[in-house]
Amino acid sequence: MRSYQYRFYPPESSSFERCIGFAWCSACRIYSGNMVYVPRKRVLVDALASLPADDRDRLLRNEVALIEYFDSRGLGQH
Repeated sequence: MRSYQYRFYPPESSSFERCIGFAWCSACRIYSGNMVYVPRKRVLVDALASLPADDRDRLLRNEVALIEYFDSRGLGQH
């Protein structure tokens, strides 16, 4: 089982603690995506930070492509 969380709102937003969370099984290809609470003080690692903005936006708009990207690179928390 792997997971990934990212901030959807900018730091100045009152909704900053509302994040997107994914959990998936690489073997069976089942995944779940939800809005999750992450405290403001918790720093989330941005696994997509090194990508050009267009590639990053494309992946964040397509859950299946995002999970395939992570699986192909062995990313996501276990």
